[in-house]
Amino acid sequence: MGIRWQLRLRMAERGMFATTELVPLLVERGVHLSREQVFRLVTQPPQRLSMETLAALCDILGCQPNDLIEVEATEERTRKTATAGGPAPTARRSTIRRPEPAP
Repeated sequence: MGIRWQLRLRMAERGMFATTELVPLLVERGVHLSREQVFRLVTQPPQRLSMETLAALCDILGCQPNDLIEVEATEERTRKTATAGGPAPTARRSTIRRPEPAP
């Protein structure tokens, strides 16, 4: 599964084209992020996002969380196995040889 982060699109729909426009709007709602953090939040999908930040973004943009986060199915990955593409490896018996005692 993958996600498509739609924050930039939702901002553009509201006529907001600069990431710095979000900073004071977030502060009004009790979310204090640096300009750099807001820039990263807008330009790339967040790895983690607090509920307070998500709620503030939805309030600012007049949208629901589903409008910001679009879940998309990705290609199913196939697991590579030892037998894929060739014969199965054969097991070999090992013989342990002890050194002969010195005369």
